[in-house]
Amino acid sequence: MQVLQMQMEVRADPAEVGRARRWARSRLAGSGIGADEPVAETLILLISELVTNAVVHTGCPAVLRMLFPGAAGAAAAGAVGGRVDTVRVEVTDISARPPRRRCAEGDDTGGRGLELVDGLADRWGWHREGAGKRIWCEVDRGGPIWSGAFEPQHAATNRA
Repeated sequence: MQVLQMQMEVRADPAEVGRARRWARSRLAGSGIGADEPVAETLILLISELVTNAVVHTGCPAVLRMLFPGAAGAAAAGAVGGRVDTVRVEVTDISARPPRRRCAEGDDTGGRGLELVDGLADRWGWHREGAGKRIWCEVDRGGPIWSGAFEPQHAATNRA
């Protein structure tokens, strides 16, 4: 299976979160996912949370990737509007600190990021990579036909 992959480098600056959202919106439109589709807003929120976690909680630069399985094959075959059924978002940083769920209270302005990821993504997890880590999530546009398409069976995940 061919996977279309797009990535951007994110500086260790909270202002980069807005740039990451704008970049992701333009890439989603190019993948055949319409801006008016609910999955587009879900993906933008997930990207916002993962990039925020990377730059705010680690103070390190990061790399944001979006992966679209099957989209590269459709594009190579000349298909217009090829259907992408799952989108994978990955954020890689050089901090060895693992992601940590926090328990936000009523009026707290932070601490809900991983709770949102857990509630919105169909699958998510993280693993160490070199001196840092990669946190990822997948969102299914249709049914769960790509479940596990990206991770070996022993990978960390929150769902079966």
